[in-house]
Amino acid sequence: MASPLRKSTLALPALLAALPLGACANSTRVTTGTYAGESGVAAPYLNVGPLIYQVQLSRQLNPYDTEDASYLRGLSAAQRKLVPGQQWFAVFMQVYNNTTSPHPAAGDITIFDTEGTTYQPITPSGVNEFAYRPVMVPPKGRLPEPNTVAANGTTQGAVLLYKINVSSLDNRPIQVKIVDPTQPRLTAQAELDV
Repeated sequence: MASPLRKSTLALPALLAALPLGACANSTRVTTGTYAGESGVAAPYLNVGPLIYQVQLSRQLNPYDTEDASYLRGLSAAQRKLVPGQQWFAVFMQVYNNTTSPHPAAGDITIFDTEGTTYQPITPSGVNEFAYRPVMVPPKGRLPEPNTVAANGTTQGAVLLYKINVSSLDNRPIQVKIVDPTQPRLTAQAELDV
């Protein structure tokens, strides 16, 4: 039978090994919040660097639907073209800057399925008033900016557009990954509501 001192000595290396993991928690912490919009599900708040990203909603888009067509405005003919087995997928995002300094919003926001298939967003031209753009977020500000078309829209978020393979919907959960633009080691990811 081990003495209490020996048990403490054995537990100390395990505790010390876990400390570096705990120190990284703030850069990748995922907390939950209540989303009061259409889906009624909890929307994850992702702390990435100095900014907080909130996924408002994620869903497939139908280019023939009036609402969805407005999210796809500003795409070139080449960008708009889907190959067989592809479809549009949207992630609606809000970004909060609770600090007293301006900070750039992330430009590296990918989604991926359980098979590791990763998708990059497709950015439409400036005529699309709903599009997410990695701009500077002012102190105590947010994206989309208040009183804009995107902020006053159904989802109240700026849209990130992805062309995904239909097969990825069978390889759920689909997750979003956000990388801080000034410190790429700071990332966060969460499952999307698909």
